[in-house]
Amino acid sequence: MDSKIELVFKKDKLGIGRRKQAVARVFLQPGNGKVIINNVPGEKYLQYNTSYLDSIWAPLRALSLENQYDIIAIVKGGGLTGQADSIKLGVARLLCKIDSQNRVSLKPYGFLTRDARIKERKKYGLRKARKAPQYSKR
Repeated sequence: MDSKIELVFKKDKLGIGRRKQAVARVFLQPGNGKVIINNVPGEKYLQYNTSYLDSIWAPLRALSLENQYDIIAIVKGGGLTGQADSIKLGVARLLCKIDSQNRVSLKPYGFLTRDARIKERKKYGLRKARKAPQYSKR
């Protein structure tokens, strides 16, 4: 492994974000504003969807730092929406770890709040969490 890359993947420079089933480990590296997700350019990984990319950059834009850092993320689970939101939370948490003053700026935007909504469990006698078999009167 390249020594430059090893410097980035340190435990103290890690931000973890979660959303639904997606878990993102995020690293910030001084750079010029690139996104790399699972060793793939962020634009390609997120299928050139601008709303996902804007979501990821939102915490850095709120602090006017978008061209000072590269985002490197390792994501598992979930779909693209959950993964993008988990990266956003990881970036926000990491920015607070870098400088505690950032917390005051990011908190009003809601970037530090973990979205607690998860899939409801399936109940017995039902097909899904709430979908019941068709009722027949006769």
